[in-house]
Amino acid sequence: MRIVIADPNLMPQRATLEAALPAGALTSWHDSWNEHSVLTDLKDADVYVGPKFTEAMGAQAPNVRLVHVAGAGYDGIEADALPAGAVCANTFHHEGSIAEYIAAALVALRRNLLGQDAALRSGVWASSVYSQDIPQPETLRGAVVTFLGFGHIGSAAWKLLQAFGAEGIAITRSGSVDPKENGLRWAGTTVRLNEALSESDILLVSIPLTAETTALVGAEELNSLGPKGQVVNVARGPVVDEAALYEALKDRRISGAAIDVWYQYPGTDGRSVPSALPFDRLDNIIMTPHSSGVTAETFRGRALEIAENITRLSRNEALKNVVISR
Repeated sequence: MRIVIADPNLMPQRATLEAALPAGALTSWHDSWNEHSVLTDLKDADVYVGPKFTEAMGAQAPNVRLVHVAGAGYDGIEADALPAGAVCANTFHHEGSIAEYIAAALVALRRNLLGQDAALRSGVWASSVYSQDIPQPETLRGAVVTFLGFGHIGSAAWKLLQAFGAEGIAITRSGSVDPKENGLRWAGTTVRLNEALSESDILLVSIPLTAETTALVGAEELNSLGPKGQVVNVARGPVVDEAALYEALKDRRISGAAIDVWYQYPGTDGRSVPSALPFDRLDNIIMTPHSSGVTAETFRGRALEIAENITRLSRNEALKNVVISR
């Protein structure tokens, strides 16, 4: 069995993945996705692992039976490009890392850790102990969190935030979350988003981006959250309206945000501004480069599950997480 791997995020886990492959498997690694170099390597491949699979790649890979992405998203895979009988599978394993990011970001926001750090570097002890103008910060105990999306990420984050003593409301497209079963205040569809935000301190966005969820959170929703409210977005940037978020932060209509997903992305050089708006000039936002799920734990788990699926393929067993079949 010959396997072509073209996802740079798996390179640090190369030894882990190869050790878990079936006996006799041959691997060909590419340290980045480049269509031209991958094309020349696909002729005799049985498995391809990478973020994109194009029509040209499919034409060069008649023997490929499994296309595997090293993450949850598979929008880079052209379904019609898959050879007849081939399947595409995805993998997760990022929810624990993202939940940890969410908890860390919320503690930093609510305790103003970045602001205190910046002030102390200039000799100012920015604490209510030394200034009556600075309020004593709130902890997560008793904070009400609206989970906009309650899948792998939302439910993992809820388990962690429960340990801090937070309370939760789940808002999903289907409204099928059972609040009693999950220990939530209540649950509902996106029709009740404003109602949820009006009784919440925090909005956690982890809902998938679709035509229906684009700009689902706008000025009205942020106003419902209120001036003490905080937003964490680990879904996709455009779920939260870009201008509405910037204006709400700038005007202090919400108190802060941690944003890991953006409106503009860089090329392979990893350099670009994340938005046309000057979020970087605001002092009430934590900005991170879509890194909340990028940990060794995440990609170790993904490498092992990809290897497991390749082993299943070699044994003609049912594959896990199949998202496209031809």
